Amino acid sequence: MNGSRYFLNPLALGYLLVVAAVVGWVGVDALFVEHADASLAGVWAFLVTAPASLLFVMLPGGLAWAGIVVGAVVNATVLGAAYQKLSGRRLRPTA
Repeated sequence: MNGSRYFLNPLALGYLLVVAAVVGWVGVDALFVEHADASLAGVWAFLVTAPASLLFVMLPGGLAWAGIVVGAVVNATVLGAAYQKLSGRRLRPTA
């Protein structure tokens, strides 16, 4: 089965667009905004990709940030599968 079909629908693509916007906002906040105290903007990247990304939070260093990518892919796949199931657009073999 072709797993990419779950990503090629409006729901999954819209979700990935929201994740990209949030991660972009977090990056801008971290690089260009000065804070008198710590910023909690990075938490939003984990929240929009939860629950899968939360499994990676306690990992050391950059491995925690890999959870955002894994969470986004897992959630987009689940949303895409749900969209196909609810919309009735299943791919059927033609032969």
